[in-house]
Amino acid sequence: MTAPDPFPTRRLTPSERRLAPYVVKGLNAREIASAAQLKLDTVNSKLHSMRWTLRCPERCSLAVLAHHLLDAEVVIAPTPQRAAPVTSPEQISLLKAVTTYSQPLYIARAANLVTADLPAALDQLLADTGAQNITQLVVLAHGWKLLPAEQAHTKRSGASQ
Repeated sequence: MTAPDPFPTRRLTPSERRLAPYVVKGLNAREIASAAQLKLDTVNSKLHSMRWTLRCPERCSLAVLAHHLLDAEVVIAPTPQRAAPVTSPEQISLLKAVTTYSQPLYIARAANLVTADLPAALDQLLADTGAQNITQLVVLAHGWKLLPAEQAHTKRSGASQ
């Protein structure tokens, strides 16, 4: 028997939902403020609230937030214009690490890399996928179905009672 999630994710507010596509497009807070014609403080507040609502790590990168938005299907990943590249298990591990962590030390540890090797590994992954930055990499990976849906769709299973 499956137990319900004791901490269900709240829904995003309409104003947070309006900002979600900008995050997935890879815009930073200043660019989102300009595009949405909002004050930077308002955007930062909404981004903070979105992180909390989606149970992202506090102050996580916008790439991590974009992953959570796509995983929760707040925004549907656009279909990539090109086929998925052949990726190694190490690259998939690195891809998963950048969707979970923001700090290089933690990304490197999660991907089983030496911290000094992380920039080269990220550059290679970006080059192999044709992504311009990590947020675009995450969006492409969702479009190619390289990242299994985890956070929003899995339920905690408990022992039968």
